Amino acid sequence: MTFDHSIKIAPSILSADFANFGGEIAAIEAQGADWVHVDVMDGHFVPNLTFGPPLVKAIRKHVTTFMDVHLMIAPVDPYIDAFAEAGSDMITAHVEAGPHIHRTLQAIRAADCKAGVSLNPGTPLESIAHVLDLVDMVLIMTVNPGFGGQKFIPSQIDKVRRLRAMIGDRPIHIQIDGGMTPQTAPMVVEAGADVLVAGSAVFMGGSVDSPGVYGENIAALRHAAEAARG
Repeated sequence: MTFDHSIKIAPSILSADFANFGGEIAAIEAQGADWVHVDVMDGHFVPNLTFGPPLVKAIRKHVTTFMDVHLMIAPVDPYIDAFAEAGSDMITAHVEAGPHIHRTLQAIRAADCKAGVSLNPGTPLESIAHVLDLVDMVLIMTVNPGFGGQKFIPSQIDKVRRLRAMIGDRPIHIQIDGGMTPQTAPMVVEAGADVLVAGSAVFMGGSVDSPGVYGENIAALRHAAEAARG
């Protein structure tokens, strides 16, 4: 992954057809997805249970863009190597998931993956101030993690803006996850975000048999986001 600040749309396969992940991934990539976002939930750190390393390994061969794996699990450190070996390009861990986020990020980088750190809506930016030089991306949750389809939390826009200032000229992506639509995307992009995770906003109305809808949805998000940059 070569760093640049262009807008990237990262559809979350949590909203895809679970019985046809290969077809769904091929469809969204063909229709303009930049990254494929994989939400891993453990039923403990968040109130839902989704995927493990075997699923990530199974879909790896279908991903030709960039596989962005978001670990909403605790503890996280014991599973880093497994998700890296499964083929993750980026592994993002939550600062709230354990007591040693610095160690966690070191482990992700040692596993030869890009390293991301995520913040829940109630977690202050100060919690990552001293690890920014270890990360390739900061993920700001604009909903409480655990379920798709939640409403965007507007108070997080100021957090994105303050994060952008905190990052300065470091080559760090700002990713937003939660409630992304053509209406909310411009708000976070104007504040400094460049990677947008979208589930229902991409997959709604489409299917592997009607992939053009995915393309229309991705294009609508991208157009709205890029317009916010002027």
